[in-house]
Amino acid sequence: MTPEPLPDSPQNHDPADVWTVLGRWRAEGRRFVLLTVVESRGFTPQKPGGRMLLGGRGETAGTIGGGAIEHDCLREARALLSEQGSGSGGPAGVTRTVRRQLTTELGMCCGGEMVVHMEVLEALPRLVVFGAGHVARPLAALAAGAGFAVTVVDARADWLTAERFPDAARMLRDPEVWAREWPGGPADHAVVTTHDHALDQRVVQAILPLELRFTGLIGSLAKQRKFALRLLARGFEEEAVARLRSPVGLAIGARTPEEIAVSIVAELIAVRRGGTPERGWLPPARARREPGVAPVAADPGMKGAGR
Repeated sequence: MTPEPLPDSPQNHDPADVWTVLGRWRAEGRRFVLLTVVESRGFTPQKPGGRMLLGGRGETAGTIGGGAIEHDCLREARALLSEQGSGSGGPAGVTRTVRRQLTTELGMCCGGEMVVHMEVLEALPRLVVFGAGHVARPLAALAAGAGFAVTVVDARADWLTAERFPDAARMLRDPEVWAREWPGGPADHAVVTTHDHALDQRVVQAILPLELRFTGLIGSLAKQRKFALRLLARGFEEEAVARLRSPVGLAIGARTPEEIAVSIVAELIAVRRGGTPERGWLPPARARREPGVAPVAADPGMKGAGR
């Protein structure tokens, strides 16, 4: 009689399928564990090079041999994902290696020994920069260097060039139109810094319902106040307006486009790593209910910096 499979044992897949699924999961921005058999001795159900993937929701691809060894390694892989905290900004590249004697430790009949290496993998966090102006150029370069996958969106071909943005994907589209089509999600980041305040407003209105991990708007505190009032007037809830980080960037006294870009990337990194940078403002209605809370003044160099 064939024994029932263990609950955590997946159906076997073609080993090549592991790479197909890995590529798809990376493209989807997912976080997962790659398990690889790196050593084996004696009779074992899988030899070095056998690979398997475990996703955050328990989905799998490939196999490292099935049975008790796979069940045990999947348990270790789930713990590895849990320790890092999915979506918490914990680093990729976290590893664990387990060595198991199949008979004495796991009760398998094989009698051999396997060593399985596990590594947490995740796609680079995505950052969309709306606008290809003076701040966007150093912002895209610094963010790419800090480990973000950057996309810059602008309809101006003479601004959105490979020479100005060598490390970013370039979308030659109207930012408002592209924003309305973008299926951004809770792992994505966006900074709105176009050449026109009215365009900024329309882009913000398009992306604010997406509940991104980070939604930043460049500009002065006066600009932020006007935007907040307009958003509230258009029916946005205070909680939604409060997600908009504006003036974007940590308060370091930035004045030049390069300095402003440094302040923005610093805030992006802080949020990515699970920090909670001090907010520079509150939605007007909430601020009225809390008269003792004073907003932080914007850096003077923020005014008109997106052009």
